[in-house]
Amino acid sequence: MYARRHLKILVKLILMSCLLAVGSIASAQTLDQAKADGLIGEKSDGYIGFVAERVSPELVSLVENVNRQRRERYEQIAQQNNISVNEVAQLAYARAVQATRPGHYVEDANGQWVKKP
Repeated sequence: MYARRHLKILVKLILMSCLLAVGSIASAQTLDQAKADGLIGEKSDGYIGFVAERVSPELVSLVENVNRQRRERYEQIAQQNNISVNEVAQLAYARAVQATRPGHYVEDANGQWVKKP
């Protein structure tokens, strides 16, 4: 039962990832480029964070927008499945790490940015 519920949530997270990616092609390209440039990465809390200390105001706005969309979707999934937003965010992080390209940054369990091999 527990595994089936998590599988259902993972499927929703995968669909959410696809929708967010398709929802804004221009933003996705900018987001992808910022990841490739080592400016941002996937944080262990399920959101995007800044790897670089200095980033453009446009990138700050983009990251805030993506994180707001993620939070809204996490809340929907959590409510539908009677679990916490944090649980959904943790599952999303695990999925994001799998989807992260080699050479892009992810935050490890110690809160350090590391390049995915």
